[in-house]
Amino acid sequence: MLETLIHNGVIVTVDDAFSVLPRGALAIRDGGIVNVWMPAAGETLPQARETIDAGGALVMPGLVNAHTHLPMSLFRGMADDLALHQWLQERILPAEQAHITPKSVALGAELSCAEMVLGGVTTCCDGYFLVDHFAGAVARVGMRAILGQGVIDFPAPGVPDPTLNVTAAREVVGRWQSGTPLVQPAIFCHAPYTCSAATLQAGKAAADELGLLFQIHVAETRQEREDWMGRHGQSPIAYLDGLGVLDGRTLLVHAVWADAADVAIVARTGARVVHCPQSNMKLAGGVAPVPDYLAAGVTVALGTDGCASNNDLSMWGEMDSAAKLHKVHRGDPTVMDAATVVGMATVQGARALGLDHLIGSLTPGKRADLIVLKTAQPHLTPLYHPASHLVYAARAADVNHVMVDGRWIVRDQRLLTIDLDDLMDRANRFARKIAVSAPT
Repeated sequence: MLETLIHNGVIVTVDDAFSVLPRGALAIRDGGIVNVWMPAAGETLPQARETIDAGGALVMPGLVNAHTHLPMSLFRGMADDLALHQWLQERILPAEQAHITPKSVALGAELSCAEMVLGGVTTCCDGYFLVDHFAGAVARVGMRAILGQGVIDFPAPGVPDPTLNVTAAREVVGRWQSGTPLVQPAIFCHAPYTCSAATLQAGKAAADELGLLFQIHVAETRQEREDWMGRHGQSPIAYLDGLGVLDGRTLLVHAVWADAADVAIVARTGARVVHCPQSNMKLAGGVAPVPDYLAAGVTVALGTDGCASNNDLSMWGEMDSAAKLHKVHRGDPTVMDAATVVGMATVQGARALGLDHLIGSLTPGKRADLIVLKTAQPHLTPLYHPASHLVYAARAADVNHVMVDGRWIVRDQRLLTIDLDDLMDRANRFARKIAVSAPT
């Protein structure tokens, strides 16, 4: 018998043909999708332990947030409207030094995951410090995640001696205890300007040896590119290529300041890109050449970045921004069409993380990571083109049900895995400590 049968929904499969089944059905057994089809009129549906009549709701793959800093939700709104250097050096780094502990990273990560799953994000890719101290919090919420242990050539939380940064990352992976196979480790070298060439190569070598994803911020601002050209005579992306750290298991975050030669490097090496439009806009970082990456065959995912530089973790906002930003930037309303952007938030995000064999589309053989959106609402009526609705009209608050690996973790907009009121109360108590010490 099936575990779950969902029928009478508008199923947006995000398969290779972007198939949409207006009155579709989806069958789940052992946490995986076994069938997706359009029942014929009068067809008897198979029996299941749980049968859900979607009532015309949109059913789609869970969203993939390909770049986050989960514990930084504790700094949401603390340092807005500042230049990136000032934001980082004068506000965020001092706050981290004062307040980031094994206990606080778990609290911040749990808060971030609760926000994401309630908004339809079923998978995230994170980069931060002390990840072995918050992996359990991610597991409790019930989402799928890749958590990258941070590597930087400065004293960092949990790694006071920067000469041991890569060694510490290896040790974190060695004692990894997430509580679920849904939460996996990775290695996250912060950026070329905070990690030496030796550190970058050692971090990538460790990731390769352990079979892990390697993540890095790169080419986020004009100043970064200009400084790099002045010091090294080449772009940050070309520099990474020269170090031999770019391949299909390398995730380049931001990659905003990239010219045609950089795009060609990324395409040749098979590295993947994470586009974070709202964070880049808020910090005035620039506009990444995403249409050029896509035209070159580069896999491009979407990410929110952390709450300290974006303020929320809504992938609906990222989809809307990604579609509109590039249209106005290129002066071309046809670029970044809705279906392409939905793909970036789902199957392309999964591909960027090396998870597209498991998730990202509603196709038989993949795990049942899916969401159901209420459509019987004024801002979603009428419904002509589902992809258009998902990019230009839908909101996080429209998500009604969320399933990860065949398990419901949100039903009727209620988080089932943790006590949300208690979580927010603990986060507010912690924030009061930050407010006392934060500069005005």
